Amino acid sequence: MKLFNLFRRQLSSVIQWKDQNPELLWYKFPSEEDEIKNSSKLIIAPGQGCVLVYEGKISEILDKDGIYNLKTDNHPFITTLVNLRKSFESEHKLHIYFFRKAQILNQGWGTPSPLKYIDAIYNIPVELGLNGNFSYQIISINDLFINVIGSKNHYTADDLRTVLSERFPQQITSLIASEKYSFQEIDSQLNTISQKLFSILKKDFSSLGLELTDFRINGSQFDSETQKRIARIADITTDVQAAQEAGLSYSELEKLRALRDAAKNEGGVAGAGIQLGVGMELGKKFSDQTDELISKNSDGVAEKLRKLKILLDENIITLADYEEKKKELLNNL
Repeated sequence: MKLFNLFRRQLSSVIQWKDQNPELLWYKFPSEEDEIKNSSKLIIAPGQGCVLVYEGKISEILDKDGIYNLKTDNHPFITTLVNLRKSFESEHKLHIYFFRKAQILNQGWGTPSPLKYIDAIYNIPVELGLNGNFSYQIISINDLFINVIGSKNHYTADDLRTVLSERFPQQITSLIASEKYSFQEIDSQLNTISQKLFSILKKDFSSLGLELTDFRINGSQFDSETQKRIARIADITTDVQAAQEAGLSYSELEKLRALRDAAKNEGGVAGAGIQLGVGMELGKKFSDQTDELISKNSDGVAEKLRKLKILLDENIITLADYEEKKKELLNNL
């Protein structure tokens, strides 16, 4: 039995990556004691490449599919007989690694934590999460082997996705800051941002021996605090637009609201130690201020009625106030 194993180990063999796992990028061919016999045949299938590491150094990179005849210093019979006292182990070691040349498609990515930056327009802190996918392929296994894989016998697409995804957040944050994108523009500019990041990230991928073939941002998500800030800005923006429609400034609109609330809260004012008559005075002042603002820059009754309706819609005046002022304006026709 031992004699049969001795002869079997010396026979030339066929070396190939069978049943290639699509998740594997780098695969070491299993060889007993790393002895590859002379005249062994190496088969490289389409979409594969091969790296020969002989006596500790990369001796050759084979990136074309086909059948190769290997010549080593491990000659049949002679090697084993010479090395009987070394447990039949040859001093000549040839490691064979296969790698995937075909594209690695649709690798999902997402920011592990929200990106933090200051909005260039509204000057508020923003926390933004992004997700998408990317595709790439290996173009320089030498660079990838030296800079990423190292001495590993197996390396998966998931391993590499983790390494690559860690590079995305800093580049995205820098781009948003340099281009001064407001939170209002992010969703509408996802395609443009994706294209710009594609150009930037291609350089990073190239330094690792990879070619980035596609990069996409599929979705965005603001954190809850940022959403609250955005909601407040939206409310203020709506108020400003309403004030402009009424021919008012935002400060004038807020002043009316303050007077309205104070006039309605006579009991609260009195409870704070202020005379009840102050509430009545505030109510009169509110009414006078409303009359003044309705008449501001208004040439006709129709314009005054339009402004009056805006004040009603914005809850600045009550329906009763609206009907009363409307009646006064119509009576003056």
